[in-house]
Amino acid sequence: MKRKNIPSVTINRLSIYHRCLEKILETGKEEEFKIISSFRMAELTGINSAQIRKDLAYFGEFGKRGLGYPVIDLIRELKKILGLDKKWSVIIAGAGNLGEALLKHKGFPKRGFIIKGIFDNNPSKIGKKLGHIFIYDIKEVEKFIQAENINIGIIVVPADSAQEVADKMVTGGIKAILNFAPIHII
Repeated sequence: MKRKNIPSVTINRLSIYHRCLEKILETGKEEEFKIISSFRMAELTGINSAQIRKDLAYFGEFGKRGLGYPVIDLIRELKKILGLDKKWSVIIAGAGNLGEALLKHKGFPKRGFIIKGIFDNNPSKIGKKLGHIFIYDIKEVEKFIQAENINIGIIVVPADSAQEVADKMVTGGIKAILNFAPIHII
């Protein structure tokens, strides 16, 4: 299925729908919500029901008019659309408090984001482990990205280092960067 000209705001809303439906499953209310209407999704997400139907229509027919959407099937389709049905290799640049907090966050592996390495420029941290992940010298990030086929880089370094780190990631072949540094990178 070709997916041309889909607005980025639509993709953002799809992630909201996905989280809403996952929350239904987590709360154990899936019996109550085997089928969910766009009106009920609107109540839960705060997004207009017509907008929900329009967003989902970009990707085909998911529900039955007048009945709603099968929750399990819709979650599966949204995962495919959002790329959450795959495993993604991730690195973190910055072994400070935020880097450690992200490493410990249970949501990453649950959603298929596998942290493969942490990078830093502090000699007292390089060569040690943070949790179960080895801390590498930031100078090695490009080689590591290529050798380990890393898809996503997370930047949690000071502002004065962020652009240089982003450039190294891009040179290494990274496909996406999540920037937590207090500066805009290009």
